[in-house]
Amino acid sequence: MKKTRTVFYELLRSPVGELLLVGNEQGLKILSFQDGRHPQAIDPQWEKDRKPFQLVISQLEAYFKGCLTRFTVKLSPEGTNFQQGVWKTLRRIPYGKTVSYGEIAKQIGNPHASRAVGAANGQNPISIIVPCHRVIGANGKLVGYGGGLPIKQSLLALEQHSGRAR
Repeated sequence: MKKTRTVFYELLRSPVGELLLVGNEQGLKILSFQDGRHPQAIDPQWEKDRKPFQLVISQLEAYFKGCLTRFTVKLSPEGTNFQQGVWKTLRRIPYGKTVSYGEIAKQIGNPHASRAVGAANGQNPISIIVPCHRVIGANGKLVGYGGGLPIKQSLLALEQHSGRAR
């Protein structure tokens, strides 16, 4: 009989609204904007507990203060191999910088896959830490964001004005 892993969750107030943190001993699985158009439903089997998220919370608090430019928390997002590759590439986008979907497609070795990159970006379950907000349209415009464009704009502005953007 396979032992099931306990999944924990916590709700966190932030400067961009309420965030849902979900994870287990393997790492953070979900960081979702609860005030957006598509809030994540809380599974009744998940256990509410702040303790497993102490490092995530402290790093998010430092990020929102403009003091943290790179997250080091353990992640465990669920997705296809393609999605995992895109999400790994997103984590390499420097703090305070933006890239286009086409640039990500080139970086993963599939230069014609910008639409697929956009779809994978849209399915990113760990917002902020896997910085999908740093991906913009080829024309330099802000496009699509699960938390809504005002939050995307807020996160980019925070990074540009923190004094640490490189």
